[in-house]
Amino acid sequence: MSLVELGRYDRNLANILVGRLESEGIPAIAFDQGASIADGSWLLIPVRVMIDEDDLDEARRIVGAA
Repeated sequence: MSLVELGRYDRNLANILVGRLESEGIPAIAFDQGASIADGSWLLIPVRVMIDEDDLDEARRIVGAA
């Protein structure tokens, strides 16, 4: 298992995408969202959505259709 970055999004969208991917059976995690809150710059620091490399093509399809 190797994590890869699906994309960088604002904090709210990143969490929505994580939920959407997980509802389709693709485990996902949002990295860096705690850092952006701690700095007080949550609108400026993008949150990375990370998934397993094997799920990348399917995740891109799901995100593209959303």
